[in-house]
Amino acid sequence: MMTQGLTHFDTSGQAHMVDVGEKAETHRVARATGSIYMRPETLKIILEGGAKKGDVLGVARIAAIQASKRTAELIPLCHPLALTRIQVEFSPDEGRCAIDCEVTAETVGRTGVEMEALTAVSVALLTVYDMCKAVDRGMRLDGIRLLEKQGGKSGHWVGS
Repeated sequence: MMTQGLTHFDTSGQAHMVDVGEKAETHRVARATGSIYMRPETLKIILEGGAKKGDVLGVARIAAIQASKRTAELIPLCHPLALTRIQVEFSPDEGRCAIDCEVTAETVGRTGVEMEALTAVSVALLTVYDMCKAVDRGMRLDGIRLLEKQGGKSGHWVGS
């Protein structure tokens, strides 16, 4: 089994939680993004506040924040983190019939917050889907990815 560079495997190839005990606590930031594509009528319902289940983006924002705080419960080898900030932004794009979501996660700790940002984006978009599926089952989530991370030994990384 090839495990070179994969930190969640030990020397014998067994999955394990990475030991971060010797790492320095630093300010860590991660930004992630993703989009949900839908029919124009669905986007109109969301933007005009006409969804039967209520304020779609408001509920999705709360879901994203909640998901970021529960990432370690969902992703088996993630460390539980004390988050210091979660910012969730939605940008509707009528030309693409999409809503883009960007999440910034921050902490002061021994490990990064990339998974928290990615989980928050994913759950935000899934919440939009859940709240609107009665009118548009063909919605599509796409482009969920890390945009940037800062802090820790590996320093600053920006995606392309």
